[in-house]
Amino acid sequence: MRIPFVSRLISPRPTISVVRLQGAIGIPARHGAAGLSDAGLAPLLDRAFRRGKPAAVAIALNSPGGSPVQSSLIAARIRRLAQETHVPVHVFVEDVAASGGYWLATAGDTIWADESSVLGSIGVISASFGFAELIQRHGIERRVHTAGTSKSWLDPFRPESPEDVARLHRLLEPIHESFKAQVRARRGDRLPEGRDLFTGEVWVGRQAVELGLADGIGHLEPTMRDLFGDKAEFRTYSQRVPFLRRFGISADDFLDAAAQRAAFSRLAPGG
Repeated sequence: MRIPFVSRLISPRPTISVVRLQGAIGIPARHGAAGLSDAGLAPLLDRAFRRGKPAAVAIALNSPGGSPVQSSLIAARIRRLAQETHVPVHVFVEDVAASGGYWLATAGDTIWADESSVLGSIGVISASFGFAELIQRHGIERRVHTAGTSKSWLDPFRPESPEDVARLHRLLEPIHESFKAQVRARRGDRLPEGRDLFTGEVWVGRQAVELGLADGIGHLEPTMRDLFGDKAEFRTYSQRVPFLRRFGISADDFLDAAAQRAAFSRLAPGG
């Protein structure tokens, strides 16, 4: 007959750290508004990897992308912690892991998706508006004075110039190359030869698996129980909600919600 305490020592229940990464990447956390940044996630990720010697870290990911720098910093932090603690990382894509969101997904040793998840968008975008004809039509004079000939490039109130567009592409291309290098480094042996996956196109779950952008179709809890046993325990880590936001919603929250909804709506099907 085993004493219960001794039995637990002999056959301990594996603990799975669950980290939820939800929202656009790099949106400023004004007054504690939602958004993913390396500085904001650092304490949370450190606890998830180091507290109680977890058997694995499971990341529930739902992000349409955002800042390439913050995407790179967060993914690099996850990999450093995984290597330092020797803890495997499983990423579970929910609605979307696109652009910078997919960059985060590549931090996982294994990427799982739902049948209808949207993955990919391995590209870089810069979008703006042009109002040059509008202000001319209404007799508005634009007055800009700079020290430095390139200080006002891509001014939306002036006609777009080929030189400005070329300069913009000189910025976008190196960022795209960094993104591609990240995907190749983390997924290279799983990607098909002769297929260009770096055009900015997106794919749904099963297609992403066939293309090597994900490893399988699966949901977090049942998949982790299949891998680590029915007795696995889940310990959830999430970003803290600032004190004042627990009692109401500020105008900034509405602006951030609108920005994130617009980002998601470009990629996710449905209303």
